[in-house]
Amino acid sequence: MTENNQRLAALFRSMADLLLSQRANPYRVRAYRRAADALLAIDEDVATLAERRELENIEGIGTDLAKKIEEFLETGTIRAYEELQTPLPSEVRSWVTLPGLSESLVAYLYFRLGIRTLPDLDQLIRSHLLRTLPSFSGSEEHLLQAVRQRIQNHEL
Repeated sequence: MTENNQRLAALFRSMADLLLSQRANPYRVRAYRRAADALLAIDEDVATLAERRELENIEGIGTDLAKKIEEFLETGTIRAYEELQTPLPSEVRSWVTLPGLSESLVAYLYFRLGIRTLPDLDQLIRSHLLRTLPSFSGSEEHLLQAVRQRIQNHEL
């Protein structure tokens, strides 16, 4: 097993974990995990396969993942991985203190639903869509009161 294959497999596993924490599509998470396993299962260096344009011959590696492998081989990193590591802004991270919101739910709201501000969150709560998320564990009324209190205190 080559160093390139090991580093890429570790990177893909890390991406899968980050996507899982952000509640990304489970198929996407599985695709990264399968790709990591596939890279560890082959004996040949992935760089050699890339030179021969045979990345997509690896089971579990499609066009999108092949491009990410090529990007890694050219630059030493994958831009999508860097983007996944972007932390939540501190004002959004503070939402975990609001009733019924957890760290993973706040990350999901921010990264997947595009909820960026307290007024956005207020609108989401009023739409009653928040209650459809399995990890929401609170009362919409209590959360709405807390959000409106923060807005009133100018904690946008």
